[in-house]
Amino acid sequence: MQQLGRAVDEVRAAEAKRLKTDGYEPILRHSRWCLLKRPENLTDKQTVKLGELLKYNLQSVRAYLQREDFQRFWKYSSPAWAGRFLDEWCGRVMRSRLEEPLKKVARSLRRHRGLLLNWFRARGTISAGIVEGFNNKAKLTVRKSYGFREHKTIELALYHQLGNLPKPKSTHKFC
Repeated sequence: MQQLGRAVDEVRAAEAKRLKTDGYEPILRHSRWCLLKRPENLTDKQTVKLGELLKYNLQSVRAYLQREDFQRFWKYSSPAWAGRFLDEWCGRVMRSRLEEPLKKVARSLRRHRGLLLNWFRARGTISAGIVEGFNNKAKLTVRKSYGFREHKTIELALYHQLGNLPKPKSTHKFC
């Protein structure tokens, strides 16, 4: 979703620049967050602006509608139906006359189709908490090892911290 948001923003920026050079009125001015936020999170002013934008057949609006349509992907419970939706959505985006950033996201989704569908197969059974904990421990260890002269020493510190290896007996004792 983050990549889709970036793609919509790139399309909006390019289109705003193109409209300005062609001499049209600045329709897309102050519309960035209207197109990037989810509809339920818009302020009243942004809702009015989005309503005005939806009247135009702009590439930015079409990109926004494609992004909102993709939200349906997360509501599926079956990997087969989610895969079918993903294929159809990517096909629609590739056939559309939208600019390159959105097509780049569609190609990326096609490449990672299997991994995306694994999310539906493993829904609720796998937690990323353990991985997040390991990442936190690794970052903390690297921060503590600031000032070590060799990378090998940092590597050993990471092995001991993450592998829960016994600490070697030091030759010096500190009082």
